[in-house]
Amino acid sequence: MRALLALALLLPPTLLPAADLPPSGKYWMFIGTYTGKGEKDSKGIMRCEFDARTGKLTQPEVAAEATNPSFVAISPNGKNLYAVGEAGGLGPKKNEGPVLAYTLDAATGKLAPLDGSSSGGPGPCHVAVDNDGKFLVVANYGGGSCATYKLKADGGIEARTGFQQHVKPADYTGKNPPRGHCGAFDQTGKFVLVCDAGVDKVFVYKFDRDTGEITPNDPPTIVMPVGSAPRHIHISPANDLAFVCGEADSTANVVKLDFANNKFDVLQSISTLPNPVKGNSTAEVRFHPSGKFVYVSNRGHNSIAAFKWEGGKLSAIGHATDGIKIPRNFNITPDGKWMLVANQDGNDIVVFAIDEATGLLTPTGEKVAVGRPVCVKFLAKP
Repeated sequence: MRALLALALLLPPTLLPAADLPPSGKYWMFIGTYTGKGEKDSKGIMRCEFDARTGKLTQPEVAAEATNPSFVAISPNGKNLYAVGEAGGLGPKKNEGPVLAYTLDAATGKLAPLDGSSSGGPGPCHVAVDNDGKFLVVANYGGGSCATYKLKADGGIEARTGFQQHVKPADYTGKNPPRGHCGAFDQTGKFVLVCDAGVDKVFVYKFDRDTGEITPNDPPTIVMPVGSAPRHIHISPANDLAFVCGEADSTANVVKLDFANNKFDVLQSISTLPNPVKGNSTAEVRFHPSGKFVYVSNRGHNSIAAFKWEGGKLSAIGHATDGIKIPRNFNITPDGKWMLVANQDGNDIVVFAIDEATGLLTPTGEKVAVGRPVCVKFLAKP
């Protein structure tokens, strides 16, 4: 452990060593989905095993039945899983969606319902847990809002402690309504950042860890490129950078974070496409555990765009396209060697090997069928 900490201190602030393999060499993979009544449709949260030594997946099975559990999050201690039920119409108070809590047995991968709450608005589409496993943040797409929750000692949801209805900032000239799409705690747990794809802003909230309340920061937003529609965000381990994908303009954006001085600047905006593709939109952005690469999913071009991160900027290094069809969320195993992509319209999960030196993705041919998968999360299997 001391050697690992010493290595971390020697690395640049955004570079951290990838995690070692779990003792079993395997991860549980939990999959958020859109559900339906068809034979091939998912029935809820799915689960399978991923062998990080071979790149093989077991056949998925239902871990918990639920309606449209599109996005899931796993607590840092691995004992709980949280999901949003993406449902409800438009408007701040119409048909609020659920936030669900489960106990999770890391040895067996079994989920058991624990409790739940309301998201405070329609269309909850993203959930994230803080680094201490004490709070959740949920983004409501349909309602254009976000909410925070305090968690119990057993991981259950104690109460909804904060809620913010997004409003159009004065400098926004577009016609779109607010659309909360992704929330994240910063690494200190003192701030909450929420991407709003409707008004081209990332809302910044101060987070009170005693009360669980969120209040607008000063400045209250990070101004993203006009027409970008910021969708998802990934904050660096050093808390100094954020990578944000622009859904509408097909971009990867680098944001400098200076919470101490309340300064937030977009340093770079780079296309996720080799050439313009009409109707393309991005869905997910991930920072590689090594800190050397960034990836973004393209829906339309049907690809994962890969970038090298060095010298303070992103440079495009290629695209993976094999077996990809309307990719939503994708994720990278904690050891940094594999990427698993959820193909919403392909109705499957596909596996890519990651070259640790170049960051390029190689298709392995491994895939499993899952009805309309949206989200992939890993938990080390003991």
